[in-house]
Amino acid sequence: MTLIDAPTIELSAPVNLRDLAGIAIDGGVLREGLAIRTDDLALVTPEVADELVSEGLTTVIDLRSNHEVAISGRGPFAERPVAYHHLALMADVRESMRETPVFTHESMGESYVSMVETAAPQLVTALNVIAHSAGTTAFHCAAGRDRTGVLAAMLLLALGATDDDIVADYARTGPNMDAIMQRTRGVMGPLLARMGVDHEQMRASLPDGPMDVSMRILLDTLRARYGDPLAPLREAGLSDATIARLRARALGA
Repeated sequence: MTLIDAPTIELSAPVNLRDLAGIAIDGGVLREGLAIRTDDLALVTPEVADELVSEGLTTVIDLRSNHEVAISGRGPFAERPVAYHHLALMADVRESMRETPVFTHESMGESYVSMVETAAPQLVTALNVIAHSAGTTAFHCAAGRDRTGVLAAMLLLALGATDDDIVADYARTGPNMDAIMQRTRGVMGPLLARMGVDHEQMRASLPDGPMDVSMRILLDTLRARYGDPLAPLREAGLSDATIARLRARALGA
């Protein structure tokens, strides 16, 4: 299903895709091929989809809202042997933009805290999917920054990564933001237009400077509020068995 007012979707290679491999975790270093974080996979070309599948991709976790999925669907992956899990971390991305008309690194960090607390069940499901998938799992939202960054942070916390390494991984998206905004305008443009917001105006409102602050706020707030930053997920059902399986898979055991 697509929205009537959606423009022609231009397919292209991701501009914010990276394997989480190489990050120090409990017991060693995260191996290649467990988890990939990326910008919108529904917008990739068939050639990119084929390449990812040939490299071991077996599962896609889609963190986008129903409205975003309605515009571009699953893209080329709908025709490939890849398991698909739609786990929206926001019911309506348009509502979140109404509530946060001025973007700052601080407001974004606060929104990440809210996301962990309100979408903990979806995050737990995502971690279980990664733990039990046979091959590589890729997870994405639109930009591969906010919702994707929150899931990446929860995964890395479960694996025993340090806050500094989690922040460093998140901040790697910063230099890619211009390319991300250009690539996703075909999906985000119609959503913003429906609420009277111009895509270019929203793009111009994004904060400059290092992105570290947002992720620091998430991690520091969770630790201050709960002691254990994974507490909201544990309350939502994240088990020690799932964490153990994730760590074993991350080390190649």
